[in-house]
Amino acid sequence: MSNIAVVTGSASGIGNAVRQLLEADGMRVVGVDLHDAEVIADVSTPEGRSKAVAGVLETAGGAIQKLVVAAGVGGHIEQADLVPRVNYFGALAVLDGLAVAMKGQPDAAAVVVSSNSAQMPGLISEDSPFIQAMLDDDEERAIAELPEAGAALAYPMSKHALARAVRKRATEWGEAGVRLNGIAPGTTETPLFRGAADHPVLGRSVDALPIPLGRRAKPDEIARAICFLLSTDASYVHGSIMWVDGGGDAAMRPDGF
Repeated sequence: MSNIAVVTGSASGIGNAVRQLLEADGMRVVGVDLHDAEVIADVSTPEGRSKAVAGVLETAGGAIQKLVVAAGVGGHIEQADLVPRVNYFGALAVLDGLAVAMKGQPDAAAVVVSSNSAQMPGLISEDSPFIQAMLDDDEERAIAELPEAGAALAYPMSKHALARAVRKRATEWGEAGVRLNGIAPGTTETPLFRGAADHPVLGRSVDALPIPLGRRAKPDEIARAICFLLSTDASYVHGSIMWVDGGGDAAMRPDGF
């Protein structure tokens, strides 16, 4: 039995908070990040994705019990093509590449970090050519279809496509005995969020988001929800996207569930 968890984006933010909780629970964690991790890799490129998967398999000895795909970039960055490359194609390359190492492991479970912006009214069109290109696994077409608004709109759209990709894998992963879920955090005090909040234009939109609980989340609050989904307490939760956003999605989409 493997007692190994893999966390991408483990050096900071939600990924780091997950790492700390898993280690406190006695698990050995293999982190993947650009720095301060067991596997140093850049998942924005095909070569980096292959390096990440190969490095994890070597470090973990080919068997993994838990996987958290948390690495991502925000809507404030200047290089907009990095949004789909990291948030969608990089995330899924690691997820799919490590599936074989989870098959057959007892209580195997994976969680992918999406965002509550993935269904935000006025931003998401399910038949968007950009979203469709991602779902078709056509990276270069997705780059060609990047929205004119750049990273600010590419971010929620990439997270939308990612959540759909998770749900599309529910049958295959369930048949392999591995539970797979997504989580949709709201505004959380992380370096990624701070970059968006401090952006001269995007920051105004961030400040306008409704949060019924009246505050932003701490990374460990999101991490605890992720660890619940990984645990046997969630043994029949599969193919779901869990909103952990202080009620923000309910405030924006009260009739959508």
